[in-house]
Amino acid sequence: MPGLRAFELYRFYHTDSDEIMALRGVDLTVERGEFVALVGPSGSGKSTLLACLAGLDEPDGGRVEVMGERLTRRPESERARLRLRHIGMLKQNGNLFAHLTVVGNIALQLQLARRGDPGRIPRLLQGLGLSARAGAYPAELSGGEAARAGLAVALAAMPDVLICDEPTAEVDAETEKLVLDRLDEACRSGAAVLVATHSAAVARCADRVVMIRDGRIERA
Repeated sequence: MPGLRAFELYRFYHTDSDEIMALRGVDLTVERGEFVALVGPSGSGKSTLLACLAGLDEPDGGRVEVMGERLTRRPESERARLRLRHIGMLKQNGNLFAHLTVVGNIALQLQLARRGDPGRIPRLLQGLGLSARAGAYPAELSGGEAARAGLAVALAAMPDVLICDEPTAEVDAETEKLVLDRLDEACRSGAAVLVATHSAAVARCADRVVMIRDGRIERA
Protein backbone atom coordinates (compact mmCIF):
# COMPACT_ATOMS: atom_id res chain seq x y z
CA MET A 1 0.00 0.00 0.00
CA PRO A 2 1.47 3.42 -0.95
CA GLY A 3 1.91 5.81 1.92
CA LEU A 4 0.63 8.79 -0.07
CA ARG A 5 -1.30 9.15 -3.32
CA ALA A 6 -2.72 12.13 -5.17
CA PHE A 7 -5.13 11.84 -8.09
CA GLU A 8 -5.78 14.70 -10.53
CA LEU A 9 -5.36 17.51 -8.00
CA TYR A 10 -6.54 20.97 -9.00
CA ARG A 11 -6.31 24.12 -6.89
CA PHE A 12 -7.13 27.65 -7.93
CA TYR A 13 -7.24 31.02 -6.21
CA HIS A 14 -9.13 34.16 -7.06
CA THR A 15 -7.64 37.64 -6.96
CA ASP A 16 -9.63 40.79 -7.62
CA SER A 17 -9.82 40.15 -11.35
CA ASP A 18 -7.97 36.92 -12.07
CA GLU A 19 -8.12 33.20 -11.39
CA ILE A 20 -4.75 31.61 -10.59
CA MET A 21 -4.35 27.89 -11.24
CA ALA A 22 -1.90 26.69 -8.60
CA LEU A 23 -2.28 22.96 -9.34
CA ARG A 24 -3.26 21.52 -12.71
CA GLY A 25 -4.16 17.82 -12.57
CA VAL A 26 -1.33 16.61 -10.32
CA ASP A 27 -0.89 12.84 -9.92
CA LEU A 28 1.72 11.65 -7.43
CA THR A 29 2.47 8.46 -5.49
CA VAL A 30 5.02 8.06 -2.69
CA GLU A 31 5.58 4.51 -1.53
CA ARG A 32 6.39 3.60 2.06
CA GLY A 33 10.15 3.58 2.51
CA GLU A 34 10.64 5.93 -0.46
CA PHE A 35 12.27 9.37 -0.36
CA VAL A 36 10.93 11.69 -3.08
CA ALA A 37 12.31 15.18 -3.70
CA LEU A 38 9.87 17.70 -5.17
CA VAL A 39 11.72 20.41 -7.09
CA GLY A 40 10.67 23.39 -9.14
CA PRO A 41 11.02 27.17 -9.38
CA SER A 42 9.46 29.51 -6.85
CA GLY A 43 5.74 29.86 -7.52
CA SER A 44 5.52 26.49 -9.27
CA GLY A 45 2.99 25.05 -6.79
CA LYS A 46 5.25 23.10 -4.40
CA SER A 47 3.90 24.53 -1.15
CA THR A 48 0.29 24.41 -2.37
CA LEU A 49 0.71 20.75 -3.30
CA LEU A 50 2.23 19.87 0.07
CA ALA A 51 -0.60 21.63 1.91
CA CYS A 52 -3.19 19.66 -0.06
CA LEU A 53 -1.34 16.39 0.49
CA ALA A 54 -1.23 17.02 4.25
CA GLY A 55 -4.90 17.95 4.45
CA LEU A 56 -4.09 21.51 5.48
CA ASP A 57 -5.77 22.80 2.32
CA GLU A 58 -8.62 21.31 0.32
CA PRO A 59 -8.08 20.91 -3.44
CA ASP A 60 -10.79 22.12 -5.79
CA GLY A 61 -10.63 18.84 -7.70
CA GLY A 62 -9.13 15.38 -7.28
CA ARG A 63 -8.41 13.43 -4.14
CA VAL A 64 -5.64 12.52 -1.72
CA GLU A 65 -5.20 9.18 0.05
CA VAL A 66 -2.91 8.57 3.02
CA MET A 67 -2.22 4.98 4.01
CA GLY A 68 -5.19 3.93 1.88
CA GLU A 69 -7.64 6.32 3.56
CA ARG A 70 -9.23 9.23 1.74
CA LEU A 71 -8.07 12.57 3.17
CA THR A 72 -9.96 14.95 0.90
CA ARG A 73 -13.67 15.85 1.11
CA ARG A 74 -13.79 15.28 4.84
CA PRO A 75 -14.59 17.68 7.69
CA GLU A 76 -11.53 19.38 9.15
CA SER A 77 -11.91 17.38 12.37
CA GLU A 78 -11.55 14.12 10.42
CA ARG A 79 -8.61 15.45 8.40
CA ALA A 80 -6.92 16.49 11.66
CA ARG A 81 -7.45 13.01 13.08
CA LEU A 82 -5.85 11.40 10.02
CA ARG A 83 -2.94 13.85 10.14
CA LEU A 84 -2.25 13.01 13.77
CA ARG A 85 -2.47 9.30 13.05
CA HIS A 86 -0.37 9.17 9.90
CA ILE A 87 1.37 12.42 8.89
CA GLY A 88 4.35 14.42 10.11
CA MET A 89 4.43 17.86 8.52
CA LEU A 90 7.17 20.48 8.38
CA LYS A 91 5.95 23.77 6.90
CA GLN A 92 8.22 26.66 5.96
CA ASN A 93 7.10 28.45 9.13
CA GLY A 94 4.54 28.24 11.91
CA ASN A 95 5.56 24.78 13.11
CA LEU A 96 6.03 25.65 16.78
CA PHE A 97 3.82 27.01 19.54
CA ALA A 98 5.40 30.21 20.82
CA HIS A 99 4.53 29.57 24.48
CA LEU A 100 6.25 26.15 24.57
CA THR A 101 9.93 25.26 24.58
CA VAL A 102 11.42 22.99 21.93
CA VAL A 103 10.95 19.99 24.23
CA GLY A 104 7.44 21.14 25.09
CA ASN A 105 6.46 21.31 21.42
CA ILE A 106 7.74 17.79 20.80
CA ALA A 107 6.03 16.41 23.92
CA LEU A 108 2.74 18.01 22.88
CA GLN A 109 2.92 16.32 19.47
CA LEU A 110 3.42 12.94 21.14
CA GLN A 111 0.49 13.60 23.44
CA LEU A 112 -1.83 14.62 20.60
CA ALA A 113 -0.80 11.76 18.32
CA ARG A 114 -1.00 9.22 21.15
CA ARG A 115 1.91 7.35 19.67
CA GLY A 116 5.68 7.46 19.82
CA ASP A 117 8.08 7.06 22.70
CA PRO A 118 8.91 10.12 24.87
CA GLY A 119 12.23 8.43 25.54
CA ARG A 120 13.21 9.24 21.93
CA ILE A 121 13.16 12.99 22.55
CA PRO A 122 16.79 13.36 23.75
CA ARG A 123 18.06 11.22 20.86
CA LEU A 124 15.95 13.17 18.38
CA LEU A 125 17.30 16.48 19.65
CA GLN A 126 20.87 15.20 19.57
CA GLY A 127 20.41 13.87 16.04
CA LEU A 128 19.34 17.32 14.87
CA GLY A 129 22.01 19.21 16.81
CA LEU A 130 19.47 20.75 19.18
CA SER A 131 20.40 19.28 22.56
CA ALA A 132 21.64 22.65 23.84
CA ARG A 133 18.43 24.35 22.66
CA ALA A 134 15.95 21.93 24.24
CA GLY A 135 14.70 24.52 26.73
CA ALA A 136 14.62 27.43 24.31
CA TYR A 137 11.40 29.10 23.14
CA PRO A 138 10.76 29.61 19.42
CA ALA A 139 11.50 33.35 19.61
CA GLU A 140 14.98 32.49 20.89
CA LEU A 141 15.83 30.22 17.93
CA SER A 142 17.54 31.11 14.68
CA GLY A 143 15.71 30.32 11.43
CA GLY A 144 17.69 27.12 10.95
CA GLU A 145 17.16 26.03 14.55
CA ALA A 146 13.43 26.66 14.27
CA ALA A 147 13.29 24.55 11.11
CA ARG A 148 15.14 21.69 12.80
CA ALA A 149 12.90 21.96 15.87
CA GLY A 150 9.89 21.78 13.57
CA LEU A 151 11.36 18.69 11.94
CA ALA A 152 11.81 17.13 15.38
CA VAL A 153 8.11 17.74 16.05
CA ALA A 154 7.19 16.20 12.67
CA LEU A 155 9.35 13.14 13.36
CA ALA A 156 8.38 12.69 17.02
CA ALA A 157 5.49 10.26 16.58
CA MET A 158 7.28 8.23 13.87
CA PRO A 159 4.72 9.10 11.18
CA ASP A 160 3.79 6.84 8.27
CA VAL A 161 4.11 9.84 5.94
CA LEU A 162 6.60 12.69 6.35
CA ILE A 163 6.04 15.87 4.32
CA CYS A 164 8.66 18.64 4.49
CA ASP A 165 8.77 22.06 2.86
CA GLU A 166 12.39 23.28 2.46
CA PRO A 167 13.82 21.60 5.59
CA THR A 168 17.41 22.75 4.84
CA ALA A 169 16.73 26.29 3.60
CA GLU A 170 18.61 28.10 6.40
CA VAL A 171 21.32 25.65 7.44
CA ASP A 172 24.99 25.11 6.62
CA ALA A 173 26.35 22.01 4.89
CA GLU A 174 27.15 20.21 8.15
CA THR A 175 23.67 20.76 9.55
CA GLU A 176 22.13 19.83 6.21
CA LYS A 177 23.77 16.43 6.56
CA LEU A 178 22.17 16.00 10.00
CA VAL A 179 18.76 16.73 8.49
CA LEU A 180 19.37 14.36 5.57
CA ASP A 181 20.40 11.60 7.97
CA ARG A 182 17.13 12.01 9.87
CA LEU A 183 15.12 11.89 6.63
CA ASP A 184 16.99 8.74 5.62
CA GLU A 185 16.24 7.18 9.01
CA ALA A 186 12.54 7.93 8.55
CA CYS A 187 12.65 6.21 5.15
CA ARG A 188 14.42 3.17 6.52
CA SER A 189 11.79 2.91 9.25
CA GLY A 190 9.15 2.63 6.51
CA ALA A 191 7.86 6.19 6.19
CA ALA A 192 6.89 7.70 2.85
CA VAL A 193 9.00 10.87 2.69
CA LEU A 194 8.22 13.81 0.39
CA VAL A 195 10.46 16.88 0.54
CA ALA A 196 10.05 20.11 -1.43
CA THR A 197 13.51 21.57 -1.90
CA HIS A 198 15.83 23.83 -3.84
CA SER A 199 18.86 21.95 -2.48
CA ALA A 200 20.90 19.87 -4.89
CA ALA A 201 22.22 17.84 -1.93
CA VAL A 202 18.69 16.87 -0.87
CA ALA A 203 17.77 15.95 -4.45
CA ARG A 204 20.87 13.75 -4.77
CA CYS A 205 19.90 11.80 -1.66
CA ALA A 206 16.34 11.13 -2.84
CA ASP A 207 15.25 7.87 -4.43
CA ARG A 208 13.32 9.86 -7.01
CA VAL A 209 13.10 13.48 -8.11
CA VAL A 210 9.80 14.96 -9.27
CA MET A 211 9.67 18.28 -11.10
CA ILE A 212 6.69 20.63 -10.79
CA ARG A 213 6.32 23.65 -13.03
CA ASP A 214 3.28 25.92 -13.41
CA GLY A 215 1.25 23.55 -11.24
CA ARG A 216 1.98 20.48 -13.37
CA ILE A 217 4.19 17.48 -12.68
CA GLU A 218 6.73 17.20 -15.48
CA ARG A 219 8.51 14.05 -14.38
CA ALA A 220 7.47 11.40 -11.82
